[in-house]
Amino acid sequence: MAALAPPVAAIRVAVRRALADLPPGGPVLVACSGGADSLALAAATAFVAPRTGRAAGLVTIDHGLQEGSAQRAAAVATWAREVGLAPVESVRVEVAGRPGGPEAAAREARYRALAEVAHRLGATALLTGHTRDDQAETVLLALARGAGPRGLAGMPARRDLDGVPLLRPLLEVGREQTRTACAVLGLSPWEDPHNADPSYARARVRADLLPALVRALGPGVLDNLARTARLVAADNAVLDGLAAAALADVRHPDGGLAVRGLADLPPAVRGRVLHAWARELGAPPAALSHRHVTALDALVTGWRGQGAAHLPGGLRVLRRDGRLAAIVPR
Repeated sequence: MAALAPPVAAIRVAVRRALADLPPGGPVLVACSGGADSLALAAATAFVAPRTGRAAGLVTIDHGLQEGSAQRAAAVATWAREVGLAPVESVRVEVAGRPGGPEAAAREARYRALAEVAHRLGATALLTGHTRDDQAETVLLALARGAGPRGLAGMPARRDLDGVPLLRPLLEVGREQTRTACAVLGLSPWEDPHNADPSYARARVRADLLPALVRALGPGVLDNLARTARLVAADNAVLDGLAAAALADVRHPDGGLAVRGLADLPPAVRGRVLHAWARELGAPPAALSHRHVTALDALVTGWRGQGAAHLPGGLRVLRRDGRLAAIVPR
C-alpha cells in the first residue's frame, strides 16, 4: 500500500481536529470556490467526515463577476456530488450596490449567502479554506493599515457567523501544500484571476511583498507571521474579557458610561470598552474605526468642553454630568 502524501495527510489531520469539538447534528458545509485551497479542503472533508460519523456538504458561491462563473460553480457542484458530499448547493449572489470596494462587497455578499444556506440546511458548521499564507497576508495588510492588536490577530480559527460556527481548519497549512494535495489527488483547481490582479492590495502582497520577505528573511517568515497572529489573538482574548467586565462596572445609573470609572481604566482596556459600547449603541462594526474610539477617549481623557463625538450610523456621544451619553438618531 502506497504511503499517503504528506500534504494530503496534513490537510486531513487539520480537518479531523476541526471537526472533533463540534456537537452532533446537521451537516458540516465546505465553502468551495474551486481554487486549490478550498478544493483540497473539500476533498479532505469528504474523506474525513463520514469516518467520524458526520454528514458533509458543500456550498459554492457564484459572484457573477467573471465570464464563465456560472459554469465554474456548476462544475464544482458536480464534482462535489461525485465524491459523496451532500447536500450540495450553488448560490448566485448580487455584488453590485453593496457598500465598500469590490472585495468588501463580494465578501459581504458571500458570507451572507453562506449563513443563509447554513441556517436553511441546519448546518453544524461552515468550513473555509483560508491557509497559513492567507493569514500572513492578513497580518501584513493589518500592519499597513495601522490596525492595532485586533487586526494583527488576523483571522480566527473559529468565529461566529450569524449564529453558525465558521471554522478555518487550514490556518497552519501552507498554500503550496494545498496545491500539492490537489495534484496528488488528480484535482484541477480553478485559478481566480482576481488573485493576480494588481489593483487589489492583497494580490500585490501575494505577488510581490511576501516573495520579497521570503527571499530576504527565509521561508520561516510565513510561519512567524501566522504565529504572531495566534499570539496576539490569545492576548486579545484576555483583554476582551477584562473589557467586558469593565464595561459592566462603568455603566452609569442614569445611562451611558461613568467618566470617572473610564478614566481609571488602563488605556488598552478603556479603548476596548469604548469600542464595545459603540457597537452596543448600534455603530456598524465595519465602519467603526480607531479614530472614532479616539474621539470617544478624548471625551474622557482630553476633556476641554468640546462637542459631541460622531460615530458611524449617525450616532453622537456627549459628555455631561460626569458620564458619556449617546444621542441615537430616530
